[in-house]
Amino acid sequence: MIKTFPNGGVHPAEDKFAAGSPIKVLPAPETVIIPVSQHIGAPAEPVVAKGDKVKTGQLIAKSKGFVSANIHSSVTGTVKKIDRETDSSGYKRTSIVINTEEDQWNEGIDTSKALNRNIAAGADEIVRKTLDAGIVGLGGATFPSHIKLSVPKGKKAEILIINGVECEPCLTSDHRLMLEKGEELMVGIQLMMKALNVRRAIIGIEKNKPDALEYLGKLSSDYEGITVNALKVKYPQGGEKQLIKALINREVPSGGLPLDVGAVVHNVGTAFAVYEAVQKNKPLIERVVTVTGKELSKPSNFMVRIGTPVKALIDAAGGLPESTGKIVNGGPMMGKALNSLEVPVTKGTSGILLIPAAEAARKPVVNCMRCAKCISVCPMGLEPHLLMPATEFGKWDLAEEEKILDCMECGSCSYICPSGRPLLDYIRLGKSTVSKIIRSRKQ
Repeated sequence: MIKTFPNGGVHPAEDKFAAGSPIKVLPAPETVIIPVSQHIGAPAEPVVAKGDKVKTGQLIAKSKGFVSANIHSSVTGTVKKIDRETDSSGYKRTSIVINTEEDQWNEGIDTSKALNRNIAAGADEIVRKTLDAGIVGLGGATFPSHIKLSVPKGKKAEILIINGVECEPCLTSDHRLMLEKGEELMVGIQLMMKALNVRRAIIGIEKNKPDALEYLGKLSSDYEGITVNALKVKYPQGGEKQLIKALINREVPSGGLPLDVGAVVHNVGTAFAVYEAVQKNKPLIERVVTVTGKELSKPSNFMVRIGTPVKALIDAAGGLPESTGKIVNGGPMMGKALNSLEVPVTKGTSGILLIPAAEAARKPVVNCMRCAKCISVCPMGLEPHLLMPATEFGKWDLAEEEKILDCMECGSCSYICPSGRPLLDYIRLGKSTVSKIIRSRKQ
């Protein structure tokens, strides 16, 4: 029987239009806008000034605090300004704007495509290089990766789980990365295993990617301790807690972390970034982004420099269809709509989705009919129909009691609701408010 998580989940249309499109390198734009906050935690602090010349891969903003991440220049050029620019959230954030010139790579970076399988770095050096390179979780969470590779005292990692599920509809960047950078992924996984001092790693991939399952399955036979497991196609299979339950049948407790059950979970994109950081001394300055949509002429997967305007990606994929009603940063389930095409690609940008106007409008909202469908599909066992009014009417004690912070924001509840209720929108707001209340108690 193919493995999966037991509770909840939905089956939205996959719409993987770009699955057969190989990764193309998108040329650097004339100007890049690089926010200093592209991660969970404290924003990085700029270490360059207006007028400075920078090289590709050069540190331009230094992490500030343990939960933070370095930011590097994705291009060679001149710092035009450091100012507040609009990012994908719709808010203005401190960003470093650079006018691009011909690439000159920072000293020590290996730009060759040659595979380096020789692992010379020790565990501490792997963690340090991950920190120095500014690597964050590339599955969308953008949590600084060096933290997840640093097992705290009193805890022990037993197994590394690599998330190759890519259950979000429409997105195919991880799929293409597994097919085209499989050997590098394997070395990256070995590096992570060494940093964590574990002897076992499992790559979880949904069965709708048979080519990736077959390819990585063959490669894994040459890498001790690494196995590949097929998973049932069910959303949100790629959630950390769902993936752990499906692969090793361990349940992360409410409010707990994967490490509480001996597991550490990283995305395939993160594993590739760790390979480049440790084996090539290359910081995280680019990533694979899917550009897709039902009416887009050339759905594509691009290797994109951080800071590239979204418009450049859409132009390279055939241009904006006249029928477009909404442009989403991410996929249709967890993504968020953009209000401008000039916002930059960041470390957390996995895809750009163009939704036709006929499908972009929300359903009319009517009263909850108590059908309980939102409860049946919630992978965390929550009651979304109760969490929405708790937020709407400011019942924060109730929201906390009903474990609103356990919500993984997968959107299954909103997807299934026959009354068109914006459940996830309210729950996101409620999570933010309850988190602030809890933090204020500890001060």
